[in-house]
Amino acid sequence: MAVTLTAGFMSLLDVSIVTLALPSIQDGLDASVSGTQWIVSGYALTFGLVLVTGGRLGDAFGRRRMFLVALSAFVLTSGIAGASSSEEMLIAARLAQGVAAGMLTPQNTGLIQELFHGAERGRAFGMFGATVGLSTAIGPVLGGVIIAAFGDDGWRWVFYVNLPIGLVALALAARWLPTSAPRRKGILADLDVLGMLLLGLAVLGVLLPLVNSEQGGLARLWWMFPLAAAFGWLFVRWERVLVRRGRAPVLHPRLYTDTPGYAIGAAIGAVYFCGFAGMWLVFAMFFQQGLGFSPLVSGLLVTPCALGSAVASAFAGRAVARWGTRVTITGLVLSALGLALVAVLVPVVPDAALGWAVASSLLLTGIGGGMVISPNTTFTLDRVPTAMAGVAGAALQTGQRLGTAVGVAVLASAFHAGGTDGDGYRTGLMLAMVCAVAFTLVALTLAVLDARRNPRRRLATRPAEAGPST
Repeated sequence: MAVTLTAGFMSLLDVSIVTLALPSIQDGLDASVSGTQWIVSGYALTFGLVLVTGGRLGDAFGRRRMFLVALSAFVLTSGIAGASSSEEMLIAARLAQGVAAGMLTPQNTGLIQELFHGAERGRAFGMFGATVGLSTAIGPVLGGVIIAAFGDDGWRWVFYVNLPIGLVALALAARWLPTSAPRRKGILADLDVLGMLLLGLAVLGVLLPLVNSEQGGLARLWWMFPLAAAFGWLFVRWERVLVRRGRAPVLHPRLYTDTPGYAIGAAIGAVYFCGFAGMWLVFAMFFQQGLGFSPLVSGLLVTPCALGSAVASAFAGRAVARWGTRVTITGLVLSALGLALVAVLVPVVPDAALGWAVASSLLLTGIGGGMVISPNTTFTLDRVPTAMAGVAGAALQTGQRLGTAVGVAVLASAFHAGGTDGDGYRTGLMLAMVCAVAFTLVALTLAVLDARRNPRRRLATRPAEAGPST
């Protein structure tokens, strides 16, 4: 468990840690503004693009095998990224690193589904939720520390830090991870290649305009949204055809229709991540551009949120077996209150105390976030058949990556709408927090509706072994 979560932490950390290194990268490689944006957005794009495919391959070929292959690729591409001598080389390395991370991440949830059940599974997902929340929140902190420690070449060590950790995790994973055989012989010939392609094009059509929103991607690439809807419709139709033919689809339609709690849980996670993951870029811009803080100080001011999320996730993972969906609802309420408190304080608190005011409010947001991510993941995947655990976890995280992209686009646009002078930064942060609160309240509404529809729902005591009926 520790080994798999360490690898998962690295892959998710690289979504946020590079943000603070962008000015150093731009100076070190003489990179363009659009190029530096692609160093961040390209990773997120390929990460989200291959998640479901990675989950399906793990289900098919064995999660241990896919974990070792993907982790090896992640370590290799991290080294190439750190050694990059040009903007183009670094972008290519980040795209490849995102593919490796997208193949690696679904194996974590798949292994939890396979090895744990009942209350143990809740605790395991509590640890996983702490990993997700901590990696998202601590990225700016760790990035600031590394850059401060290594000076001009600090941005290279943002990537190099993955090498020793990844190599140790790789050696221990090869020794400790349980071996699982492919589901059946001839699985390669039976892979749903067309389904993977259609789903990838649908996800690409949504993510590409969003990750380029800062460069006018929404205005230039708006036509990709209807194209994505068309590919999504073709994907669903094709998957149903495969089911009627008795073949294995990449994403079984009945995962959403016949698996209790999966569809609503995936929706809650996607909407919640719009606000939670979207706010970190806004805080980095506000602290560094608006208040003139260093990257290190900017990162330290969001540390209370990271710590609150980690502690609450561990607690929530244990409490979910007893309290059920009430844990998630409570967490969403606390998150909304913390974000609303930031929106209220920003216009009135003086500059000298504003950093502390925001940090203390983010502690409440972090505690709430820790009570959302792990319990919602536990309940969403609780009744998924073990044979589909990888692809189900991947589809869940694809929704979270889409939510992250939407949140970054919306919250960054709201922040820039406030202007770039002193009061404009405050107004922008307030508007961004209002948007984050709105996303959180939508997720809260979904969670309350789910709780009312299934008031007695509890965790399953044994894992589901059979896949959905065809």
